[in-house]
Amino acid sequence: MSDHTVQPVLHVKGRVLVGPDDVRDELWAVDGRISYERPPGADAAETVTGWVLPGLVDAHCHVGLDHHGPVDAATSEKQALTDREAGTLLIRDAGSPSDTRWIDDREDLPKIVRAGRHIARTRRYIRNYAHEIEPGDLVAYVAQEARRGDGWVKLVGDWIDRDAGDLTACWPRGEVEAAIAEAHRLGARVTAHCFAEAALVDLVEAGIDCIEHATGLTEDTIPLFAERGVAIVPTLVNIATFPDLAAGGEAKFPRWSAHMRRLYERRYDTVRAAYDAGVPVYVGTDAGGSLAHGLVAAEVAELVTAGIPPREALSATAWGARAWLGRPGLEEGAAADLVVYEEDPRADVRVLAAPRHVVLNGRVIG
Repeated sequence: MSDHTVQPVLHVKGRVLVGPDDVRDELWAVDGRISYERPPGADAAETVTGWVLPGLVDAHCHVGLDHHGPVDAATSEKQALTDREAGTLLIRDAGSPSDTRWIDDREDLPKIVRAGRHIARTRRYIRNYAHEIEPGDLVAYVAQEARRGDGWVKLVGDWIDRDAGDLTACWPRGEVEAAIAEAHRLGARVTAHCFAEAALVDLVEAGIDCIEHATGLTEDTIPLFAERGVAIVPTLVNIATFPDLAAGGEAKFPRWSAHMRRLYERRYDTVRAAYDAGVPVYVGTDAGGSLAHGLVAAEVAELVTAGIPPREALSATAWGARAWLGRPGLEEGAAADLVVYEEDPRADVRVLAAPRHVVLNGRVIG
């Protein structure tokens, strides 16, 4: 048993954004939990003031991973701390080969919802990242990662096919249907990396819950996503790297390079069209591969640039994102995970880039 000492009471004053239109004057953190009733010891409480949001969500992040593959615990800790300082206090880890369960025992690090390790087709993904398997093993590996994760499984839905010289789907329809059904039987949701168009219909009709990146959405597939309620996490700060990737592959894979440029050029139109059609959109940065951690504010700003209204872009990293992941926000009795800003982030999402205070489990840590 660990020794538990009662924390000092923290008083949070100003404008507490429990929801986009549910604004309260104050809350208290009592032993690390939110209370809206004045507690004993309130007179001696530390006080912070400002505009208050629930801890931000990065719904596509990789802790324990860099562009080479798995990293050591010290590097994983640094990644998590960088996200924390940016106000990201809840991460959906969209695939990692590292065991980061030790983070769950650290009250000073963000909370993580894990999707296990990526599941990819043999030699069809970044080296050292994924379980690389053939279709006949897909159901078994999905079941394994469903049991290891926190309610999510991550597939690699498409990748460059060197024989075709372009992005193609990785899995046959029948195997995908069986694998997603097995994940759902085990209580897990399934998401998939998809850059291109080819894999989307099979994945959605097979029952997938989310698509990462989703740059291949078109006027033909967007209605299907909306009808089925399939969410997207556009990772626009990552899509910004497509021109450089295309330039690097131009000589060897010209079809792929041209395709990546087209996907990049229409990225904002794609996201805006999906949002306008009613497709759920959430914030994710894809940090931890080649991208730095701590980019959550930049991704929210990118969603606004794409045409998503500021309040909806804010919800995609705050109230809406937490509800989607089944985690509480600024609710009575919830962990006191919150971020305090100088100004109203609903009026200008750029405020997110400069937190005044970060509070995790009732402690002011940044």
